[in-house]
Amino acid sequence: VQLQASGGGLVQPGDSLRLSCAASGRAFRSSTMGWFRQAPGKERVFVAYISSTGETEYYTRSVKGRFTISRDNANDTVYLEMKVLNPEDTAVYYCVVRVLYDGSPYNTNQWSYWGQGTLVTVSS
Repeated sequence: VQLQASGGGLVQPGDSLRLSCAASGRAFRSSTMGWFRQAPGKERVFVAYISSTGETEYYTRSVKGRFTISRDNANDTVYLEMKVLNPEDTAVYYCVVRVLYDGSPYNTNQWSYWGQGTLVTVSS
């Protein structure tokens, strides 16, 4: 699986942004997909995931109610809709494929195929 994240940019506090992640490879449609982010000088942290069918979504507390993860299996794409952005959301955002299910989804070792990420900067 290869993942190409896009849609990042510079926005102001309170703005919205939608990230996209185009996947190649047959494994996409049967895989749980997720988003992580890495702020400058900090470790990568879990943001959200969505099950292969789209029936289950899960968000870290800091983005719940503001971010929405979705997927289009017909087009092998996963999205992250972000609203009411604040400067703490500034980070490189990575879409990932879950490859292990023996631990917490917050652990990076559960995920693979990180790709190059897309930078989101929230600043006035």
